[in-house]
This record gives sequence, C-alpha cells and structure tokens, in this order.
Amino acid sequence: MYKSFTDHAMEVMGLANQEALNSKCSHLGTEHILLGLISQGSGIGARVLKDLGVEPQKVRHELEKLVKSEPEWTKTRSMLPTTLLARKAIDYAIEETAEFNDESIDTEHLLLGLLREKESLAYLLLMNLGLRPEEVREKIRTMGR
Repeated sequence: MYKSFTDHAMEVMGLANQEALNSKCSHLGTEHILLGLISQGSGIGARVLKDLGVEPQKVRHELEKLVKSEPEWTKTRSMLPTTLLARKAIDYAIEETAEFNDESIDTEHLLLGLLREKESLAYLLLMNLGLRPEEVREKIRTMGR
C-alpha cells in the first residue's frame, strides 16, 4: 500500500504505527496518522499545521483525552492493520496526489486526506481546533512546494 509514498510520508506512517502501539490500540487510525504527521515535524503537512496555529502539544492532549487504550490489549504484531477510516483517508491522499499533479504521496497529501474523511477522529479534532480544509489547501498551494 505504501509503495508510492515519499520517505517523509513513510516516516509519518511508521510514527503513526508507533503511536498506535504506544497507546495500546490494536489498529492504526486516523488519529495516529495525525500524531505521526505532527511527530515527523519536518514535512509539509506538519509545517502547514504549525503555520496555521495548530500546536502539536494541543493535538496530542486532545487526542489523549478522546482515545482510550484497549483494556485487554496485548501486542501481537509490530505493524498494525489500518482502520477503515484510515484506509479511506489514505485513498483520499492518493486522490490529492493526483489533484496536485504529484507523482508520490507526501505528508501534505496525508493531511488533506485526513481532512476529507469527515467521519474520522482526526477530522473532528482538527475542526474543533479551528482548522478549515480550504485554508489548508490554500496554504499548501502557496508554500512553493
């Protein structure tokens, strides 16, 4: 699934997997991808969030309040399966890549994919923090990628 991801996007997904494992979840969700984006820090997705005033500590704090670890959790594998909503967000990221005429999926595409999956925890949290998909898209376009 990740063959057309850039190194930065792969790093985000690896960090997302680690975030899910650290929070004792059995699946990788959109919230973990969001945490991976912020943790990665140097990609366009993280820079856009920072430029738009989304503070990493605030995102982490809000997500920790919303996401509870599974009571009977045991680590069964090192790479967790993605949830349906996370897969849909990645599919949206692939569409965003085409929309921007890019060849590889990068962190900004992942961010836009999260913002298109309106049923996800990541979307809800970003909306609650005042982020709007249109302003994210415009910021990405003006960053001189």
